[in-house]
Amino acid sequence: MQIPSRYLEKASEQIASLPGIGKRTALKLALHIHRKNDEAFHAMIESLIALKMHSHSCSQCGNIADEPTCSICSNPNRDKSTLCIVEDVRDIMAIEATSSYKGLYHVLGGIISPMDGIGPSDLTIDLLQQRTIKPELREVIFALSPTLEGDTTNFYIYRKIHREGLLLTTLSRGVAIGSELQYADEITLSKSLQQRQEFKLSS
Repeated sequence: MQIPSRYLEKASEQIASLPGIGKRTALKLALHIHRKNDEAFHAMIESLIALKMHSHSCSQCGNIADEPTCSICSNPNRDKSTLCIVEDVRDIMAIEATSSYKGLYHVLGGIISPMDGIGPSDLTIDLLQQRTIKPELREVIFALSPTLEGDTTNFYIYRKIHREGLLLTTLSRGVAIGSELQYADEITLSKSLQQRQEFKLSS
C-alpha cells in the first residue's frame, strides 16, 4: 500500500509495533489520530507521557502503581496469608473485577516459553521465592492461563516454592483450556477462584 506521507508512514510503523496491532489497523489509528483536533490530540499525548513518566511497577508485587507500593499491597485490609500468582497486570484487573479475592498478588511478567525465548530468569521468580518464605503466608494460588506454557510455569514454580505448611492451589478448570485468564468472564473467573483445587505434580 502506497502511503502518501512519510510522517503518516512513520507513525503507522510505531503503532504497528504494539502487540496485536496489524499494519492496516495501525494505519487506521494513525489517520484517526491525525484527524483529532489539537486539544484532544495534546490531551492524549500528555496522558501517554504521564503514564510513562509517573507510573511504575509496585516494589512488592509488580502491579502498575503511581506510588512505590500499589494500592493493593498498601491496603491493610488485604489478606496477607494468601498470594495469587498472575502473568501480568491485566490479570489482576480481571480478578479484582470479580470482587471475590481479597489476598495479595505477584506479577511474573510473563510465562516460561522457550519458543519465544522466555526462560525462568526473565520472570520475577526469584522475588516470588523470597515472598513465599514468609511465615504468615499460608496459600499460594496459581492463576496463570491454562495453556501448555502456563502449566509449564506452574510446575517450575511449584518445585521452587513447595514447602511444608504452604498450600499450593490452582484455579478450577472453569476457565477454558488454551484461553487467556484476562478474557474470562467475571462469573466464570469468580467460580474458578472459589472452587480452586490443590496443585499437585503428576506422578
